[in-house]
Amino acid sequence: MKPRILFAMAVIYAVWGSTFLANRFSLESFPPFLLNAVRFLSAGVFLYIFLRIRGEERMSLRGWLQSFLVGGLLFVGGSGLLCVGQQWVASGLAATLIATVPLWTVLFAGIWERLPSPMEWAGLVLGIAGVAILNLEKGISGNPMGAVVIIGAAVTWGLGSVVNNRFKELGKPIASATEMIAGGLLLLVASYFAGERLSWPITPRAAIGMFHLVVFASIIGFTLYRFLLREVRPALATSYALANPVTATVLGTLFAGEALSTIALASMAVILAGVTLVFRARSF
Repeated sequence: MKPRILFAMAVIYAVWGSTFLANRFSLESFPPFLLNAVRFLSAGVFLYIFLRIRGEERMSLRGWLQSFLVGGLLFVGGSGLLCVGQQWVASGLAATLIATVPLWTVLFAGIWERLPSPMEWAGLVLGIAGVAILNLEKGISGNPMGAVVIIGAAVTWGLGSVVNNRFKELGKPIASATEMIAGGLLLLVASYFAGERLSWPITPRAAIGMFHLVVFASIIGFTLYRFLLREVRPALATSYALANPVTATVLGTLFAGEALSTIALASMAVILAGVTLVFRARSF
């Protein structure tokens, strides 16, 4: 692979693996939808102004409408629902559930490209089986709604990733900014109707977490992710989810006092085995 692709993948592996802990810290002061509204509006507006100063052309009306569709799927349904679920589910377990993103991405990509191969179907079944095993884990079985919400986040993120590539207008560099702005506005609406309120004063950990989410996870991470979606196959672009459970579990244990049971570790292995099958199938 080209060095720039390897670099982009390495950065996303590191940055997005730590997003779960940043979410956990930010939730101390920010409710889920408001958290993501602040995150993506801040990042989107900054990136939009930066790109316009550099001479990038503005987005067309059609492009903005497409940005609202994709932004709603990725940021309201994906990132927003993830934070909702993380109110009850530990970082490592949340990352394990989100590790199914490549499975859903491949499945949705088959609608427009080709259906999954036998090896990919096997990976899908194995991944879903691993999620089912998670229901035996104490932290998940005690809060099944959290698991359902996070799985919903994985599904909508996978769908949004595939739909993103269907729109020619969203191939422009400035689409990274317009999608985050559109998603942030939709998140503000969701936050209002959910009756969310900011917990004041903002804790130091919440401030650090929000800084990480805005600068590293959004401005840098999402820009590189959209680049990968255009340059490589969906299964490879979403393969960052393979490393997320390990990174999130280690960081959650070290900095948030989280623990992981034997059953959860077993389910993690099964899910990652399923994702790996899908990843390997796209290599042939």
